[in-house]
Amino acid sequence: TAVTRGWLKIAAAAMASRCRLGARFHCVHGTNIRLDASRTQATRVESFANGLCFSQEPLAPGQVFLVEIEEKELGWCGHLRVGLTAHDPQSLQVVPEYSLPDLVNMGDSWVFAITRSHNRVAQDGDGSPQDSSWKEGVKKIPQDTLVGRSKPGRYSHILDELYKTNVLPATARRSRIGVLYAPQPDGTADMHILINGEDMGPSARGLPLTRPLYAVVDVFASTKSVRVIPVEYGFPSLQTLCRLVIQKHIVHRLAIDGLDLPQTLKNFCQRE
Repeated sequence: TAVTRGWLKIAAAAMASRCRLGARFHCVHGTNIRLDASRTQATRVESFANGLCFSQEPLAPGQVFLVEIEEKELGWCGHLRVGLTAHDPQSLQVVPEYSLPDLVNMGDSWVFAITRSHNRVAQDGDGSPQDSSWKEGVKKIPQDTLVGRSKPGRYSHILDELYKTNVLPATARRSRIGVLYAPQPDGTADMHILINGEDMGPSARGLPLTRPLYAVVDVFASTKSVRVIPVEYGFPSLQTLCRLVIQKHIVHRLAIDGLDLPQTLKNFCQRE
């Protein structure tokens, strides 16, 4: 509808300004979580629970909060959990031990477990009108950003075409999971989960558009560590352009390790 499109135009400016701040974790998190200095990597240091993390800022409509699974831990049952919450993390007296069921039972939180065969949680067909204009923003995101692939090896530059088509299972290391909310004509929002670039459809409906919504990432059980992947809409940032120049002038990706650059920049350049 015209109202929804107008809302998204207003939100686009907010999204551009927030996406950089939002592309890191909130300082409030579970007791077993350790964040790196940039607050883009979250690692569960012990046990299998108390691994809740939140986005630094509330998301704008259609804005994707994207993480990559960096490390797995054998011996636990269960995987990464993601979703949204209307609770400001700063207002939590105690961070819940689990997203499911603890955070969800507090109300105004919608969280789902990612499984090896994750599929749509709620199917369309109930007769309610759906608005798809939010998908235009997602289409502007380079597919290589959304799709996780196996770590490049020493000779991966020879196999680039194979590398590009090597899409991983949902719970595998280097898989990329995103969450967003899409405004609907009735004034509410649907929550969508993206797994390696594929929209899983609405996982929850009726989310309040009148309240800020934060991303929830539960580094649970066999998922040991995740990293936030910055998502750019429209024109690439100067940082991304610099990375493209560096990648263009090396023989293969592992050669970045030998460059006289800060380690943080090397890590950024080695990511797609």
